[in-house]
Amino acid sequence: MLLGIAGVTGTGKSFYKDRLVERLGFEKVKIITTREMRKGEKNNEDKIFVRKEELQNLRDEGKIAYEFDLLGYTYAYTKEELFSDKNMVFEVHYDTIYEFKKVCPNMRVLYLFPQDLETAKEKTRERHLAPEVEEKRLLEIDEHYERMKTDTDLRNMFDYIQYNDYDKESEDRIINFIEKIMIEESKTK
Repeated sequence: MLLGIAGVTGTGKSFYKDRLVERLGFEKVKIITTREMRKGEKNNEDKIFVRKEELQNLRDEGKIAYEFDLLGYTYAYTKEELFSDKNMVFEVHYDTIYEFKKVCPNMRVLYLFPQDLETAKEKTRERHLAPEVEEKRLLEIDEHYERMKTDTDLRNMFDYIQYNDYDKESEDRIINFIEKIMIEESKTK
């Protein structure tokens, strides 16, 4: 199963990706990016940080399945990871889902909705992003929340929507929800 986790900044995408690895044995899809490494990030864990020339070499070798530009940087995924038979999990930006599903039609997308937008904003501030990036991300939280409330087409892009209260009860509920999906998917294979 290929599972993308979507949601605004600070909603817990990285947290749940890590919990799915720990509790259900998922493997992380590593995204390739041309952006700089942030404090606390390690190359070749969740992300592979490359120069533009290195990304071009991967394209030339036919190893890239999907790529997109976001906030001035390029992000890409390899064919090897996206088309794996393993249970794979990754974070996906909601603006890329429609195109992404053209490449990976069997992908499932979980949207994490914060019960409290202020908590999501605080989690975003804790990242110590560059001021202009933080400002964009905070605006995105409000804008996307409003779109999710009113835009049926946007909501329909997601296979599942779960609410995150940032507590153990939410963690258990969401992990159990994904485990049930895994069981159902294994029955159809």
